[in-house]
Amino acid sequence: MHRVTSAAALDPALRPLLDEIERYYDAVPRSAARVEDFGPLSLFVREGEGWPYYARPALGHTGPAVTAEDVLRVLARQRELGAPQTFEWVAEHDPRLRAAVEEAGLTVHEHPLLVLGPDQEPTLPETAPPAGVSVRVLAAEDPDLASAVAVPHLAFGEPGTATGLAGPDELAAAAEQLASDGTVERIAERIAAGRTVLAAAVQDGTALCAGQHNPVGPVTEVAGVGTLPTARRRGLGLAVTAALVAHARANGVRTVFLSAADEDVARIYRRAGFRPFATALIAEPAATEPTATEPATTEPATA
Repeated sequence: MHRVTSAAALDPALRPLLDEIERYYDAVPRSAARVEDFGPLSLFVREGEGWPYYARPALGHTGPAVTAEDVLRVLARQRELGAPQTFEWVAEHDPRLRAAVEEAGLTVHEHPLLVLGPDQEPTLPETAPPAGVSVRVLAAEDPDLASAVAVPHLAFGEPGTATGLAGPDELAAAAEQLASDGTVERIAERIAAGRTVLAAAVQDGTALCAGQHNPVGPVTEVAGVGTLPTARRRGLGLAVTAALVAHARANGVRTVFLSAADEDVARIYRRAGFRPFATALIAEPAATEPTATEPATTEPATA
């Protein structure tokens, strides 16, 4: 597995790219969250309805290194707010944080971070989508938006790349729920505002796979790519990813990156031209599965 495990192991030529991605991670939650300052750490607190955010290293911090005591202060505030006790960061950019969060009692999960840099061209899928399936970017008023918002939620309920159990009936129920609780409307507002771009593979009015990219200036993250479990193993995740990358590049984005759930999923994205770059880390209380981040933000992708 190609993974950089320390800041010292990172090729110095890649440092500007890593810094660019770090600025992106700090900027993207700010459209829907306020920031609380904890010295070497920043806590993003959701404003209004929607999925809660996380804590991460404070951008540009030059003071003392983060300690377990800093992490415990943030955890106490997250509990007070009723927010998930979650930290997210890039290992190679902030290598000392892992020891601090583990000393504070949290468990760290690793996810491959892959990038398509300014000097790289994407690799187009070798085959067209299956007959009857169209892959397109959806507008805010698209009639298939609800199922496109819902399908990654079902995908992450059955992680991995193998064919699963959830199918059209479960998708219809999930889409109805997400429409009634305001989630679909919130995503539509983000699409209309240009903060989120959503692409989907659609067949007979149902999204079988969907994902998003969330541009901030010349950088974007592909996030929440998920395929309906019963529709896996058909190349839909790769096709949706290619559509998102094409949209990003056509609209002036030069750096596209993503985090994958595991190495099996990362191999899919390498077929689209992404290359392993670093390691995304998620820390949370022990004896839990990794907390899923909203597909509109940074959820590791499944195909």
